[in-house]
Amino acid sequence: MATAEASRHLSATVLLGKGLTPGKLRGLQRISNPNGTLTMLALDQNSSMIDMATKALKGKGQDREPTYEEVVEAKIDMMRNMAPAASGVLIDGYYGAWSAIASGAIPPSKGLLVRVEKSGGPKNKVGAPMGEVEPGWSVEKIKLMGADAVKLLAPFEPTEPISGEHQFQLIEHIYNECRKHDILFLLETVAFTIGKEKKTDASFLNRKAETVIESARQFSRFCDIYKAEFPGTLGHETDAQLHDNLLALDAASERPWVLLSAGVDYADYYKQIEMAMAAGASGILGGRAFWKEYFLQEEGEARSKFAATTGLKRVADADKVVREKGSPWFSRYGLTQEDLHSVRASEGWHARYAPYAADPGFNGTVEIGGSKHRPGEVY
Repeated sequence: MATAEASRHLSATVLLGKGLTPGKLRGLQRISNPNGTLTMLALDQNSSMIDMATKALKGKGQDREPTYEEVVEAKIDMMRNMAPAASGVLIDGYYGAWSAIASGAIPPSKGLLVRVEKSGGPKNKVGAPMGEVEPGWSVEKIKLMGADAVKLLAPFEPTEPISGEHQFQLIEHIYNECRKHDILFLLETVAFTIGKEKKTDASFLNRKAETVIESARQFSRFCDIYKAEFPGTLGHETDAQLHDNLLALDAASERPWVLLSAGVDYADYYKQIEMAMAAGASGILGGRAFWKEYFLQEEGEARSKFAATTGLKRVADADKVVREKGSPWFSRYGLTQEDLHSVRASEGWHARYAPYAADPGFNGTVEIGGSKHRPGEVY
């Protein structure tokens, strides 16, 4: 009977061969909806959030940037009021992560993703990003604090080789660090302007879709979840062309992919979500489209009310589309929920797991029941 039961189980190698080690699989489970789709809220923005808050202060006659404490409170306020509609929340280490956990602003039932890159990092002479890790921060620290995933933003443009090679090295480094510490890795690449170019210029708009698709083709293999821009621009290309672009993005991505919002208006983002889910996306990781009007409200109760009503409803409405039309992350790996439920690890897996990790245990013999045994023996 036991043998027949065991024969219905899949070996854990079906996961290990796909890079789904225990830590990464647990991260996926934590940041996902029950059906394997992902509805994630981004609150890790620093530079853009400071710009928004500075403009709001200037409008009230205060010519200054927000204080550290003011930025922390804004992030906590939005998280507390909007996270209930999400499956996971992305936050930064500098302002948000520890305060979010300590204050209970992120519900224990929600996945926690933490950003690793420096906000507003250096650029080369043509204005192309040369990304860096946040000073004093690391993948190991994110793992130690109990986060479920590491997120890296690495803007990429295939036609700018100096930045491109630098970004590749950064991506590969974080990918290897996440493998070492067995934590889920979410990679985001975005297109950027070159020199004096603006995002409204035809030169940028005309190459954006191919940049998004080519970025997925080159880098999606170096992560566990790929965070992609919308491959094109509503109104610049036809809906039919955008649909083809999305299918090309889906084909190029070797990992489950989710759609970022890039600060577009919510109505446009909602349409992008519907189109992306129909093309194979597994979910979203949206930020400013949900909450960018937050700083236009009066301080205090008005901002909290906006987050608790408009912001929350936007996330909830997007979540409904994601759950109903998104592709579960495990389908990208050729798995079903039934497959996952049947997986079992073989005896002694713990000794083979992460062989590079230091063994803190005692390596000598111990006496149990009058017999001597060595660690790892079954007794």
